[in-house]
Amino acid sequence: MFSYRHGFHAGNHADVLKHMVLIAVLKHLTAKPTAVTIVDTHAGAGLYRLDSDFAGTSGEAQDGIVKLLASPLAAEPPPLLADYLELLAGFNPSGRTKIYPGSPFVTHALMRQEARDRLWLFELHPTDSKALAGHVDQLERKRQVSIRREDGFEGLRALLPPPSRRGLVLIDPSYEIKSDYAKVAHCIQESLKKFATGTYMVWYPVIPRPEAHELPRRLKTLANQAGKPWLHATLNIGQAPHEPGEAAGRPGLTASGVFLVNPPHTLKAALQAALPPIAEVLGRGRGQGQAVEAGG
Repeated sequence: MFSYRHGFHAGNHADVLKHMVLIAVLKHLTAKPTAVTIVDTHAGAGLYRLDSDFAGTSGEAQDGIVKLLASPLAAEPPPLLADYLELLAGFNPSGRTKIYPGSPFVTHALMRQEARDRLWLFELHPTDSKALAGHVDQLERKRQVSIRREDGFEGLRALLPPPSRRGLVLIDPSYEIKSDYAKVAHCIQESLKKFATGTYMVWYPVIPRPEAHELPRRLKTLANQAGKPWLHATLNIGQAPHEPGEAAGRPGLTASGVFLVNPPHTLKAALQAALPPIAEVLGRGRGQGQAVEAGG
């Protein structure tokens, strides 16, 4: 249950998609003066070093943020990507990208003290939960952050609806256990009944598993049944080619998706501008591409 560690995957192509969208949603929500409550159901350690043993072992950041920063696209990025790169640069003032912020620190960077925004972080992994607490303790505005070492699916229930009636719920479990897919769908269904106007953002891996392909279809159905708008975006970097006679290794995660209920109305167009050049830069070959669709 506790074998997944996001440190191996920090800064990969899936993080690029997830955090770029997360920043866009947060900027939209914080444009109004009312307080926003953000709940991160599977927070991880919060901060990651790209020069650590974890990141070095997997090398996934090399096919993600490192490759993106080294490309000409980083010099003239579309607005959605520009916001993401600007926030990342704030964590690396030396100009060398060594620190990668996970979703808790991406969120915290955009929270407003004067509006009394609140961030709730859930993390069950004993090591990552301890690391998360240590990282948060270094923040100047740590009073706006609450950490719980418990199941985020369960902990979320007591927080909805938030006092301000404005909020974002980010759901991105490891999906190591296939029951996580059903839990995500049930969580969205239950949460929409308690907090119908909230923004919900689900990240998931696009892998050859029936549950993974069924999840976005199930989420579309739930959003449509609730009469709520939705957005679905995917990014696929494709499989790297191998030399003739060389056995093909395990490709690792090549694609992921984000599904949002009650997304910002400007997000579809922004993603349609940003994802094609990102897919071109990060693409490795067969299967690469991207897609954005919306409804409701």
